[in-house]
Amino acid sequence: MKNLIKRPLFKGSAVQGRKVNGLGQKTRFLGSHTVQMSPNKPKESAETNVEQQPIDYDYFVNDFSKLRQPSVIRELNKLYSQKTTEMISLAGGLPNTTTFPFEEIAIRLNDGSCITLKERILHDSLQYIPTQGYPPLLEKLREIVWQHHRPPSWDLCEILVTPGAQDGICKAVEMSLREGEAVIVQNPTYSGTACLLEPFRPDLIFVDQDENGVIPEQLEDALEKRVKSKMKLPKMMYVNPTGANPTGVVLSTQRKREVYRLACKYNFIILEDDPYFYLYFDDKRPVSFLSLDTEGRVLRFDSFSKIMSPGFRVGFCTGPKHLIGRIELHVQAASLHAASLPQVIIDKVIDTWGYDKLFAHIDSIRNYYKSKRDLMIEASNKYLTGIAEWNTPTAGMFLWIKVKGIPDTKNLVCNECIKEGVMFVMGHAYYMEKDKACQYVRACFSLATPEQIDIGMQRLATAIRREQKRYGYTPEK
Repeated sequence: MKNLIKRPLFKGSAVQGRKVNGLGQKTRFLGSHTVQMSPNKPKESAETNVEQQPIDYDYFVNDFSKLRQPSVIRELNKLYSQKTTEMISLAGGLPNTTTFPFEEIAIRLNDGSCITLKERILHDSLQYIPTQGYPPLLEKLREIVWQHHRPPSWDLCEILVTPGAQDGICKAVEMSLREGEAVIVQNPTYSGTACLLEPFRPDLIFVDQDENGVIPEQLEDALEKRVKSKMKLPKMMYVNPTGANPTGVVLSTQRKREVYRLACKYNFIILEDDPYFYLYFDDKRPVSFLSLDTEGRVLRFDSFSKIMSPGFRVGFCTGPKHLIGRIELHVQAASLHAASLPQVIIDKVIDTWGYDKLFAHIDSIRNYYKSKRDLMIEASNKYLTGIAEWNTPTAGMFLWIKVKGIPDTKNLVCNECIKEGVMFVMGHAYYMEKDKACQYVRACFSLATPEQIDIGMQRLATAIRREQKRYGYTPEK
């Protein structure tokens, strides 16, 4: 593998391949040096700095999920994936790959390098694989997570490949939530999260956002009110911390620490949905909740959708082994595993490029979207000054625009903008309160050309002025 950092020497489980040295500490091999891993012991609380008893993860698993048991055949497939060439398998009902109509699959990357899947690798890419994921890719994902997050609770962690991050989040909610239970949700929130939560009829605790993300003080007030009223406390919080959809904000490190402190104090887990983690526009990569997770109460969801292809439908979840194991059973029952071919392709791209080139590719994507962001801000300054307000997004793909003098933007988006030949999303779509009026529209700068961004914002300005006139609002000059 070219330019590849030597991966840690473990497979299959997050703890396999670690050795215990004479000091009683676990040693993890990374590159040419070793990193001392603290031995298993009670973690210190993020709030009190006193020893914390291990988390009762069964509290976060609902009765429905507890009934799920691993498939015996799927468990045998794990063994099959580790078999030696001498092993004869008359066990699993795997179709014979010689019957598949594919001789090889050739892929040319945008740097001119080529990947050819043939023989054993082709067979792997077209065959059933373990539910947890394609083993060589899992090794690389562990290395990436360790390099970028260094979770303090790494001894408790495992990784699961999912059919996209969205599916992983859905399975986590299915694992934990009971109908009517309380859930903390950032407000506004990604519409896909609303769709997966609504069937549970949850008791929603909304936490507003400003330019620095969700407001911890508001969350603590809401939780304290529940304690005083003897209401049930939430078991989970959903948060989209980097380039949040739709607001584009990045939750600050200090606020992450405050939210994590509250998670420890009030005993809830954090669903960290972070598909825009690598699309940050400042010089320093954001700190993740996973990197702050001393107690093992973060389920982090990453995605290849923004850095490889959304059509691959490959994401991965990192978190406490007990919860990852439960989510794995939900994936196993629903789809057996995330698609094999995209996992093998991603693995071979990393093999071909090495980590250095992979992250150079990701940096080029980040710079591309940053330039698109700058063009949209320039066009907004040109056309929307005086009739709308916005904060410059520091990550992601979106600009969240507050329109002055209009209580709700549904008519603006669905009628006036369409008349002008431009499309946006009304802010109402990102609030779970069905009848909530919203002054915002979401603009996405990822697909449009520079010319389309300029013309689109000019058309939005024309539509806004017409809608403001309908409401009798006169913009300040």
